[in-house]
Amino acid sequence: MATSCDQLKKIQGHPCFGGNHHKNGRMHLAVAPRCNIKCGYCTRRHDCANESRPGVTSRLITPAEAIAKVREVMASSVMGPIIKVIGIAGPGDPLANEETFETFRLVGEEFPHLMKCMSTNGLLLPDAIERLHQLDLHSLTVTLNALDPAVGARIYGHISYQGQVFRGVEAAEILVANQLEGIRRAVGYGMTVKVNTVYIPGVNEEQVPLIGRKIKELGAFVMNIMPLIPQADFAHISPPPPEELDRVRQRNESIIGQFKHCRQCRADAVGLIGRDATVTESGTPLTVAV
Repeated sequence: MATSCDQLKKIQGHPCFGGNHHKNGRMHLAVAPRCNIKCGYCTRRHDCANESRPGVTSRLITPAEAIAKVREVMASSVMGPIIKVIGIAGPGDPLANEETFETFRLVGEEFPHLMKCMSTNGLLLPDAIERLHQLDLHSLTVTLNALDPAVGARIYGHISYQGQVFRGVEAAEILVANQLEGIRRAVGYGMTVKVNTVYIPGVNEEQVPLIGRKIKELGAFVMNIMPLIPQADFAHISPPPPEELDRVRQRNESIIGQFKHCRQCRADAVGLIGRDATVTESGTPLTVAV
């Protein structure tokens, strides 16, 4: 897919949106423990140092601890020069946690040159987009797994929204509507939007190209089709083999650009994609994994 000069400028330095992931790193701050939806493929554990997947972190931190950790990492001769992005990706949903907004405020005041990035399920995105714009959020990732509410009902156990718990097709209808509206508004504010889609064989494969066309229409920049990690309600489903995932990405390349370097990072990842740093308890990098 052709990429305009303006788009290239937007992703310059951002390893998760097509920037040089061999030179530019990111730092995830695990300040957001609470989540407002139950994804069938999600198992969140907050103390799991040996796993590398979304939803896990060695330790939950407060906004004050987060900015202290950013200071230490940015002062490091090992990591400081390569960190370009500060992201919040959980371990819950960032928008369900007020700590997300406070952390971004602190980072923006002290390190305005760093890109601010966030990953969300999108349920609260329409309500939060103005605040995110005011905080100068650069990049946004929305996980969108289905457009058809009937398919969504197979993926999500429930959502918690406006003080109520919704289930089944009704829950999926609310979620999908908010995701699409949130993406539309984010693009309107000039944010660079990536959409993650978890490819669940036998469940949502037919939805993938439909999602690609819809998000392209809304102005999303790139799509990231990720393989299912078999766990929780989908522990019995085998993930798509690499060659099948490659075919799906290639077929959708003609619809919207595909991001292919995702490593489904932890909520406290620090460093280059695929080469995360080993850090001390206080957050100071010691070595970079190879």
